Amino acid sequence: MVNNKEIFNVFFREKPAMMLVEIKNEKGEIYASSIAKKVDCTYSHVVKILQEMQKAGLINFEKQGRLKLLTLTKTGQEVAEKIDGIRAVL
Repeated sequence: MVNNKEIFNVFFREKPAMMLVEIKNEKGEIYASSIAKKVDCTYSHVVKILQEMQKAGLINFEKQGRLKLLTLTKTGQEVAEKIDGIRAVL
């Protein structure tokens, strides 16, 4: 029998999905470097995926000095909530 994590990964690429969920669940400010640690990816891979998400209208980068703060757009928030909901059901 396939476990829940494996079946979730069948439907979604794990890392990008979890990046959105991590941004949604973060209570304070969140940056690409902290996402990289949380989802166990290289910083460069995370930035590449986040740039694709930005193009798709899911996240925004807000420059704060040298740092870029990540925030979800309304659409990004909806997608992240649905991914989190599906993960909870599985």
